[in-house]
Amino acid sequence: MREVYRLTRQVARSNASVLLMGETGTGKELIAKAIHRLSPRGSGPFVRVNCGALAENLLESELFGHVRGAFTGAIDNRTGRFEAAHTGTVFLDEINSTTAKLQVKLLRVLQEHEFERVGDTQTIRVDTRVIAASNRDLLEEVEFGRFREDLYYRLNVITIYLPPLRERREDVPELVGHFLRIYNEANDRHVPHVERKAMEALQAYDWPGNVRELQNYIERAVVLAPGDELTCALLPEPVLGRKRPRIGRRAADLETLAAELVEQGLASAGPDEDNLHAKIVNRVERELIAQVMASCGSVQIKAAARLGINRNTLHKKLKDYDLET
Repeated sequence: MREVYRLTRQVARSNASVLLMGETGTGKELIAKAIHRLSPRGSGPFVRVNCGALAENLLESELFGHVRGAFTGAIDNRTGRFEAAHTGTVFLDEINSTTAKLQVKLLRVLQEHEFERVGDTQTIRVDTRVIAASNRDLLEEVEFGRFREDLYYRLNVITIYLPPLRERREDVPELVGHFLRIYNEANDRHVPHVERKAMEALQAYDWPGNVRELQNYIERAVVLAPGDELTCALLPEPVLGRKRPRIGRRAADLETLAAELVEQGLASAGPDEDNLHAKIVNRVERELIAQVMASCGSVQIKAAARLGINRNTLHKKLKDYDLET
C-alpha cells in the first residue's frame, strides 16, 4: 500500500491515463479521487461512470451525450459525462464491462480528445483526463478477445494494482479504528474499544468483499453494540470461522439442477415455440442466482463474486427476476 500511495502522488502531477486494477471493494474509486484531488485538475470536476451498470446504448449516451430524436425517448439534447468532466477527470469504473463498439469510441477520445454525441455529426473536443478501473485482468480479457488490445495499451500508461485485504492483514486494525470513528459519529454511538478475540478474528478472515465488506461489518457492529466494545458476538458467523446453515441445494448440485431445468423447459415447450433458448437460459439463471444468494446469506457482494459478475449487474438481475428481499 505504501507503493500505491507513492504512485498515486507521483502520477497525480501528470496528465497520463491511469489504470487501477484490483478486486471489488479494494478502494479503486478512493485512489481515483485522490489522484484527481492531488492533480492540477483538482479544482475541476470529478465525474464517475460505472460502465457495468448500464446497457450499451444507455452507456454510450451517458458517456457522450445525445441529441434530440437520436433514439426513442431522447426528447432533449443531453450533455455526456466526458463533456461534464471538461478540465477535470472522468473515472470509468468496471471498464472491462464495455462492448467492442463502445471501446472504439473510447479509444478515439483517449487518442484524439474528440467525439460526437449520439445521433449528431458535430465533433466535440474535450480536455479530460481518464482514469479507468477493472476488477478483472484486462490483459487476460484481451487474450480472450473481450477487450481491444489497442485500448488496453492506451489505458495502460500507468497501472496501479490494489492488493486485496487478505494480502495486507496488518492494515485491518487501522481500518477498523477508522470505520469505528466514522460510524460512531454517524450514528451518535460510543464504541471505541475492540475485544482482542474480535480483532484476531477480523485479521484471520479472508475478506472476499475486501475493505467494503469490512466497512459494512463495522457499521453493523456499531449499530448493534450494547456497550462501548466491539465483541465477537457482534461479528457475522463467517468472520468467526463458522459456516452459515446451508439453504436449498448445494453448489455441487447446480449442474444437475441446470440439466433438470433444461429438460423441464424442453418438455413444456410447444413444437413451434419461439425464443426457446432465451427462455430456458433465463430460467436456469434465475434458479442459479436464487441458490447462490441463499448460500451467501443474501449478501450481494459475496454472491456477485461467486457468480463472477459485478454487484450492479447482480442487483439488476435480482430485480428482473423478482428475487429482491
